[in-house]
Amino acid sequence: MALGCDYPTAHLIISESIPSNVRGRLVLGAFGFQALGALTGTAVGYLVLKNLPEISAWRWMYATAIIPALLVTVGRFYITESAHWLFTRGRIPEAEQQAVQLLQRKPVYPHKVKLAESGQSNGAHGKHRGNYLSLFSKTNRRATIFASVPWFLQDLGTYGIGIFTPTILAASLGHKTAHVRNLADLIGNDELAAKGAALIDVLLIVGIIFAILLADKVGRIRLQIFGFIGCAAGLLIASFSTAYTGGTRVALIFAGFMLFNFMTNMGPNAQTYLLAGEVFPTRVRGMGAGFAAAFAKIGAVTTAFLFPILLVGIGTQHLLYILVGTSLLGALVTWAFRIETTGVNLEKIGAE
Repeated sequence: MALGCDYPTAHLIISESIPSNVRGRLVLGAFGFQALGALTGTAVGYLVLKNLPEISAWRWMYATAIIPALLVTVGRFYITESAHWLFTRGRIPEAEQQAVQLLQRKPVYPHKVKLAESGQSNGAHGKHRGNYLSLFSKTNRRATIFASVPWFLQDLGTYGIGIFTPTILAASLGHKTAHVRNLADLIGNDELAAKGAALIDVLLIVGIIFAILLADKVGRIRLQIFGFIGCAAGLLIASFSTAYTGGTRVALIFAGFMLFNFMTNMGPNAQTYLLAGEVFPTRVRGMGAGFAAAFAKIGAVTTAFLFPILLVGIGTQHLLYILVGTSLLGALVTWAFRIETTGVNLEKIGAE
């Protein structure tokens, strides 16, 4: 619950506190630490298993996150509140105070901040704050669909592949113990899975670096569409592995999964997160971003439950074909409901 609340909120704090022309790269720069965390988490898991080859090792894996989480929690108390959000709720003096704190520098400039409606402000002075039903009004429906549906489709593939990448790789590499006879076999399988996952997770970081460099130059829509198509291509390549054995099989799996991880972090995994916090007017931006994230995680949870069943029921190849289809559908929905926000001042979003 805590992480689910923080996930979209952190984005809004960043996006509403920085210049529009660098908003994409800075939000995605923060988002990139998710990929770094995935790689670090894999390394931590491997090291724990190496030094503590016991069933209870998972407890130490979780425990390693306690101190970093506490540090982040303390740091949250020193972040300025969004002046945009305060202004839309009619809390003008507080908004001005937070703006001064945000702009604090030496020598002090400006000495005083006076906020007023720009003529394009969307819902200032506490008027028309909106509610969840307003996300489906004629004004916001397009943004809600655009922010939610591609993110849902993206999470189907990313979480599904991410959760089962270690298992699939360990089985495909040919060194996994098929019938676990003791604890050593179990730990050995997990160590092998961690190594394979770490190799592929590196491409998540490479992908997000490209997203950071290109988001404000190429635009979010292009990156998301090409990213979805690239994800489909990677999954299709991986599906061909079922027709081969040995080195060819391994090469196709690695090539497919690596292309998928690169393209998803350059495209939909990064861009859906970025766009969900940009396409809504300020007065409903928090609700819109939160709804989109929650709707997307329905896809993530669905894959966690359905993937094991589908892997047994229809096989890896057909499951990958389904994900190819959802990726292409994501590209289509992105194009049909696109709202380009690159370089656009957030106060202009929804003003018309």
